[in-house]
Amino acid sequence: MDISVVVPTFNEAPNIAELVARIDDSVSGFDAEIIFVDDSTDDTPLVISRVIARTTVRLIHRTEQIGGLSGAVVAGIRESVGDWVIVMDGDLQHPPEMIPILVTSGQAQSADLVVASRHIVGGSSAGLDGRTRALASAAAKMLTRAMFPIKLRSCSDPMTGFFAVRRESVEVSSLQPQGFKILLEILARSSLTVVEEPFTFAERQAGESKATFSQGLRFLSQLTALRFGKLSGFAVIGAIGALANLVIMAVLQAAGVWYLSSAIIAAVVTIVANFLLQERFIFGDLTAESRSTAQRFALSFGFNATETVVRTTALWAIVEATSMPSLVVQAVLIAIGFLARFVYHSRVVYRPRPRADRAADAIEDSPYPADHAHRTE
Repeated sequence: MDISVVVPTFNEAPNIAELVARIDDSVSGFDAEIIFVDDSTDDTPLVISRVIARTTVRLIHRTEQIGGLSGAVVAGIRESVGDWVIVMDGDLQHPPEMIPILVTSGQAQSADLVVASRHIVGGSSAGLDGRTRALASAAAKMLTRAMFPIKLRSCSDPMTGFFAVRRESVEVSSLQPQGFKILLEILARSSLTVVEEPFTFAERQAGESKATFSQGLRFLSQLTALRFGKLSGFAVIGAIGALANLVIMAVLQAAGVWYLSSAIIAAVVTIVANFLLQERFIFGDLTAESRSTAQRFALSFGFNATETVVRTTALWAIVEATSMPSLVVQAVLIAIGFLARFVYHSRVVYRPRPRADRAADAIEDSPYPADHAHRTE
């Protein structure tokens, strides 16, 4: 069989008939099956059973929602028999007409995974429900790419639920589904050749969005579980730096130094110390593919200095306008800046350079003539 289309569903009854018809039309040139993995509490299973007479449609109705949407997708992949597995939502926001494009692209480029991306030329997120969800999606994407700068460097849209994966490239037993971002799970736990195709995220036709605050918390939990080491280490160093900042500031103030001067001195000392610790213990695995040490230090110091100016200005404004103790205000402001620093360092300071730039550097550093370096590459 060429294609297995895995569709996780939760209360999507109004969309099923049109979805199946459009998938059938799209895969007419392939040997294909549709696998619905259903966690519904409405009549979605009944609606699916009405089209199940077609031998290409199968239904897995789960009584326990183990692993959430991601668990449903893994269950579907496990039962699939196609050479390519297409994962898509059941709400018609993922156009079935993209299926042959994804599969053909993967075959033509010998890829393991083809991502339908909203964030490359030709793609669009127009179907997102409102500005709040669009901002939340953008923030989640930024945080995710910051936590996995190497694994996701070939994927502009790790939050999408629409992709095609070569069945033999996925080790299902290695997946630990949690939440609803299964693509992130696959990318983080596998080494795959990834290509992308643009698509337009359509408006929901019927039913209600499943995006909730609790789903957001589950996403953060999934993200932390996947990249616990780097984030927690960054947090530990940040906490040590914050404590050192407060101690230095307190000692200087006790010696009669003005609180703003104390804050600036404490900031400079901790910025340099934090950079050295991060280089050694947190981002050491990224240094070989990123900029030079001097460039990394300049970028890190520049960002932290700017953040310090902003934070110190806010410290002055709050302390002068309220009766809050300066140390309490400083502690709160340091905590707020933590996430911004992590994202910046992962996405900018330690961002892997393009392969072409690294190859040019290797040639430059080679003891052989340039033409010899090119021949041996």
